[in-house]
Amino acid sequence: MDDIRFCSETDRFKFILQIGEKKFRASQIEEWLWKKGVRSFDEMTNLSVSLRQTLQTHFTFKQTRIGNDVQSADKTMKFIFQLHDERQVEGVLIPSGDRVTACISSQVGCPLRCTFCATGTMGFVRNLEACEIFDQFILMNQESIHVFGRPITNIVYMGMGEPLLNYDNVWQSLQWITSPKGQGLSPSRITVSTVGISTGIIQLADDNFKADLALSLHCADERKRLKMMPVTAKHSLSELQKSLSYFYAKTNKRITIEYLLLKDWNDSQEDAQKLFSFCKPFPVKINLIEYNATDSQFEKSPIQNLNRFVDFLQSKNMVVNVRHSRGKDIAAACGQLVRDKQ
Repeated sequence: MDDIRFCSETDRFKFILQIGEKKFRASQIEEWLWKKGVRSFDEMTNLSVSLRQTLQTHFTFKQTRIGNDVQSADKTMKFIFQLHDERQVEGVLIPSGDRVTACISSQVGCPLRCTFCATGTMGFVRNLEACEIFDQFILMNQESIHVFGRPITNIVYMGMGEPLLNYDNVWQSLQWITSPKGQGLSPSRITVSTVGISTGIIQLADDNFKADLALSLHCADERKRLKMMPVTAKHSLSELQKSLSYFYAKTNKRITIEYLLLKDWNDSQEDAQKLFSFCKPFPVKINLIEYNATDSQFEKSPIQNLNRFVDFLQSKNMVVNVRHSRGKDIAAACGQLVRDKQ
């Protein structure tokens, strides 16, 4: 049986008419699925028992569930999500003031093998279905309300996997989360992060992408970036720069540049100059990120290197923020997510 959420809205509507039900029942089902986020037919309480039984005969719910959770000393929460095929992914809730940000995964594992990232050591297992991405939001939103007393306010697609290598499912999950018929979250509160899939960035622009875009650049030197991030072989910095220029021209949205500072690797003034040159064609906000320890060759950049880097960029009138990672004590910080049950 197919998961009822895998079918198109048109197919669900046709099915309702075929079994002799009124067409408004299809709208009720849509509301249960995407606005209320139910994950079983029994929860659809305004449908008759007989209709729920008929639906259960023809469809199923491939349920995602929370297998485990752990809370950091800084209140960050990491969740292990158990998927219908017993694979596992991780998600993170980050409370900060009146905000709660959900960090959501888009793939089981990751095919890109960035050398500083623990997720890359898993290799690639499979893409997440749109409803599995959506389920992470629904489940973490319930936990956010329960633990922090408020719903999720922001989402970052920065968990396990590369979102633009699972474009269709990520795009569909965004529609369900942002639509007034779904969760109704403003696209301005959502950020999709990519390591630099140029073709995907162009497609976002062409598809009238409304959320924010973040680029995990980490190095603006082609040779060094290739050693850090093998994806550079297929998506060069010059190609990436052109795609970002195209994105800005089409969307008029400022791009966030994520830059992980690594000791004696990408934290010199020369590296800062190359970063400045890369960003000149379009407006950006630069987030400098402290390195979170994994089993890689890299070390955290010392504070004096960080300060020199910041001073140089600010002298060029660039917007720079220094990001201190949350949840390091529970391996929930950037680059530390690694989970799968074979």
